[in-house]
Formats: sequence, structure tokens, C-alpha cells
Amino acid sequence: MRSEGPNKHYSYTFAFLFFFVTLFPDVCISANTLSATDSLTSNKTLVSPGDVFELGFFKILSDSWYLGIWYKTLPQKTYVWIANRDNPLFGSTGVLKISNANLILQSQTDTLVWSTNLTGAVRAPMVAELLDNGNFVLRDSKTNGSDGFLWQSFDFPTDTLLPQMKLGRDHKRKLDRFLTSWKSSFDLSNGDYLFKLETQGLPEFFLWKKFWILYRSGPWDGSRFSGMSEIQQWDDIIYNLTDNSEEVAFTFRLTDHNLYSRLTINDAGLLQQFTWDSTNQEWNMLWSTPKEKCDYYDPCGPYAYCDMSTSPMCNCIEGFAPRNSQEWASGIVRGRCQRKTQLSCGGDRFIQLKKVKLPDTTEAIVDKRLGLEDCKKRCATNCNCTAYATMDIRNGGLGCVIWIGRFVDIRNYAATGQDLYVRLAAADI
Repeated sequence: MRSEGPNKHYSYTFAFLFFFVTLFPDVCISANTLSATDSLTSNKTLVSPGDVFELGFFKILSDSWYLGIWYKTLPQKTYVWIANRDNPLFGSTGVLKISNANLILQSQTDTLVWSTNLTGAVRAPMVAELLDNGNFVLRDSKTNGSDGFLWQSFDFPTDTLLPQMKLGRDHKRKLDRFLTSWKSSFDLSNGDYLFKLETQGLPEFFLWKKFWILYRSGPWDGSRFSGMSEIQQWDDIIYNLTDNSEEVAFTFRLTDHNLYSRLTINDAGLLQQFTWDSTNQEWNMLWSTPKEKCDYYDPCGPYAYCDMSTSPMCNCIEGFAPRNSQEWASGIVRGRCQRKTQLSCGGDRFIQLKKVKLPDTTEAIVDKRLGLEDCKKRCATNCNCTAYATMDIRNGGLGCVIWIGRFVDIRNYAATGQDLYVRLAAADI
């Protein structure tokens, strides 16, 4: 009796697949890569190799469709990146494909909706891939590592920071990475709030509402931002700031690889970090900022600090007094603080403010070479220097930052913060 060859089994398999796809054309077909000969439509998705993230088309309301990334296995659809947030598709007939060395998203009429917008020499063949960290990349198909990435979604965040993503400045590519809120929970377009790492002075985050600063994180002290005490309270999350000639970048990583966590700027202007609670099947908020009046930018004016445990919450620094004591006592800080005694340069002294968010460093002078004692000397010999501090609190203090003229946006903390040394006339100490 003649045995059946393998080709017959293959023909059965092919016939079954052909019948299945023909009978159920709308079934979701998934892979983790998109080749130059493939296209992605509404009945297909890309799924990362470990089934962590999924990329495809979705809609929130009406008939506006988006290309985005979400967690694949969670019961709550949580979107972490959107390609065409300001230019939705009307109808589910969009097509994503590789064309002319770019990823392009087209409508049913072949109108260009979104593109990676790469220029330069074409590398072929190319492939797009969704990785298990949520990064969607366009790369040289012959190179698997990040060196082969021609474009990546991690370089263009929307409202969410994932582990291994970076916020900040890439000096080599002149690229800024920042978060922008949704317009509303039903409108995914760029909203009013922007969370960005500013690199003038010391690196520190600013939360903007259009043209107004709402919040400042304070500078990085070696382990945390001096005004973001929340971010070092979690054993499973490690935060890091890189500051060198190539980049200034903030990121976080998870010590538990089974944990899901995301940092998001929402449409109300709140920066929040969540972890997934697998027991209750919901997102658990770890922290949210700004949350109290002292968190907001410069509530008390120059030469003052904010303290939530005092009434009023604004307090003039020692050696300074309100210009209008009655207004100040009633909580009106319009009068601001002024020196009791003017500086004389040679005979001035310094007082120490402990556990504070350092003032805005945008106009400060930074010298990474100096230790704390040399920083004091440099400030003392500059008659315009009004305060100084160390950049990095580790190893006795590394780096020097000095303020010239007025300084603003200070608040104190019970357990965290940095030390600020303020210059006063000898008569006021």
C-alpha cells in the first residue's frame, strides 16, 4: 500500500486556510512584522512577539479612525501611542504600508494621512516591526538591533511614557521627545498640556498649558528631581537621567518584567503613573502631580518659599520681609518679599535652607567641575550671586549651580529636597 506523501498534507492545509479566509474575510490576522510587500488594513493587526502590545486601527467615537498601539491582553483598551492623532481617518479603510523607504498611512482615496517622513539614501529591503516594549520600528531587515532602526515610535511619544522610552533632548539628531495630552477623552488630537524636559540651566521638567508654566519638577539631584518626591518611592521602578554630550534623557525601567507601568499626561494637565493590578484587573495610580497648591509654578514670588503646613502658605526666606505685611498675612502675595538689608559683597554670609525644591535654574550658571566648597567660594566672589547649591547630592555634593539676581519657585519638604544656600547681609544673620 502506497503511503501518502507530505505534499498531500500540505495541499489539505492550504485548502483549509483558503476556505477559512474566504469564508471569514473580516477575521483579525496578526503578525509582528510588516514587510515591503505587505499592507496593514482594519482587519489586521501587528502583535509583539510576547503578546504584550498590539498595533492596528481603532476608533473612539463616530467614524474617526486612528492607527495606534495598545496593550493586547488587558481587558481595558489602553492606548499608548497614536500615529495620526491630528489627522484621523474617516472610515476604517486606511492602509499602512512601506513605500519609498517610509511607513505611510493612506486613506481609501490614496490621500496621505501620516508618514515617517524619512529622507536620504534608501536602504532595502526594509521591514516594520512591533517590539515587546511597545516600540514600533522601521528597520533594515538585515539588522535586528537598534543600530538598524531607521525610525521608531519611541522617538515620537504622544501622551504616554513606557519603560525604556526616553523624554528629553537627543543632541546628535537635534530631536526633542516630550509628552502632549489628548484634547479630551474623546478627542485624541494634541491637547493643551505639554510635559517637556528643558535643558537650559540644569535639566528639569516643565509642565506647560499652552504658553503658561503650570509646574516645574526641580532639577535632578542624582537620584530624583528635587520637586518630584514621588518618583523614588517604588521598589519595582527605577528612574534615571542621562546627561552627556550626546543626550539629556529621562527614562524608567521595571525590575519586575511581569509588571506593566506607564506614565501619562492626561487632558486635565495631571502627570500620573500607573501600574496594572492583575488581581483586580485595573490600573492602579501610584502618584499624580501637581496635586496641591505648592506644587504649582511660583505661587509665592521671588525670595520666598511655599509650605503647605503654614498659614499663609507663602513665607519670606530669612533675611527677607514682605513689602506689604498686611497683604502678605491675608494670603495676597502681590507685594512679594524684599531684602531687609542690602548686600555689601565682601561682608555677606550664607544661610542654609534644607529640604527644598531648588529654584528655577533656567537662568542659573552651572559648573559641573566644582564641589560644594568651591561652589561657595565662586558665589562669594561674585557680588551678583544670590544663592548656590550642589547639582548632585551624592558623595558629598558634586557640581555647582549659582543664581544671579532673583530666584523663584521654591517649596520645602518634610523628608526630600535639596539644600539651598542663600546670600544675606551679615546684619540679617
